[in-house]
Amino acid sequence: MVDTQENLAAVLYAAKDLRVEKRPMSPCLGETDVLLSMRSVGICGSDIKYWAYGKCGRFVLNEPMVIGHEASGQVIAIGAKVKHLKIGDRVAVEPGIPCRQCRLCKQGRYNLCVDVQFCATPPVHGNLCTYYVHPADFCFRLPDNVTDEEGALMEPLAVAVYSCERGSVTSGSRLLICGAGPIGLLTMMTARAMGAVEFTITDIDDHRLEIAKKYGATHTINVTGCSSDDIAKRVVETLNGEKPDISMECSGSDLSLVACIHATSTGGTIVLVGRGSLDVSLPLVEVAAKELNINGIFRYANAYPKALAMLTSGSIDVKSLVTHRFTLQETEEAFKTAASRDSKAIKVIISCHEEKE
Repeated sequence: MVDTQENLAAVLYAAKDLRVEKRPMSPCLGETDVLLSMRSVGICGSDIKYWAYGKCGRFVLNEPMVIGHEASGQVIAIGAKVKHLKIGDRVAVEPGIPCRQCRLCKQGRYNLCVDVQFCATPPVHGNLCTYYVHPADFCFRLPDNVTDEEGALMEPLAVAVYSCERGSVTSGSRLLICGAGPIGLLTMMTARAMGAVEFTITDIDDHRLEIAKKYGATHTINVTGCSSDDIAKRVVETLNGEKPDISMECSGSDLSLVACIHATSTGGTIVLVGRGSLDVSLPLVEVAAKELNINGIFRYANAYPKALAMLTSGSIDVKSLVTHRFTLQETEEAFKTAASRDSKAIKVIISCHEEKE
């Protein structure tokens, strides 16, 4: 049996106070749970916000919390009622556990469950640790051709899959994507796999825009210092007077959201992927006159199987997004790297076992 005293975890005590320390595991393994030896954990933008500011949107860190939610692990023990997994299986961990009983859960929109317990969303602990207990039905077995790192990246890929579904991306779609970070890049890759044909990507970082070009962006625009009107005009000019059918706001910029409203084609769709201010002023008369659909997303639902299918088939390659790798003991340095523009990091992965991959 695993020595629970040797469970190392990355614990965030407050903004910029991150400690790697021994912590006890969950005291018991439920009948429908699995015990995982954690393998790879990615650093998400929300993780960085908790680390830098002690909060992310409406969620505030008030007590020490184990960080991390983009994760893969290996099953080392199973509950008595677990049938679809066995010891030794490698799995991707879907980090949000709903109540399974409410109306939204039964409708399949379990991401909106008011009682959802999501890893590393205060006060729920995350999984950047050596060992972790998780419900088996939210663990997805990885085939041999999918690596531990790819398993961890299934979490942001699930965001991209769900975003494209909310945007009704289909064959021939033309997209504007605001933000060339990991989510913006994965959204572009996912949309292409769904048949989209044109991608205009905006950002304020030339390096990230160059990366976007390498991944197939049709057009890239550096919008540093631009107003929302300027951004929209530059998008339309770049498209020779045409407008995108679908706009994905992946940067969390209020200004970019307004630009999406101006730039999107009449009858088009805007998807709010990033998280901006809690109270944003929007030109709603323009939204109404153009009959724009503005769809929010909150994490994802039923997206992990689709993300896994894309990885397994090779229709999406996420491996090259990983630019930096660290061990669990190097977690603080990993967060500094992920937060620094100078590092030119795209995706930072932490290995929870002893050796780096």
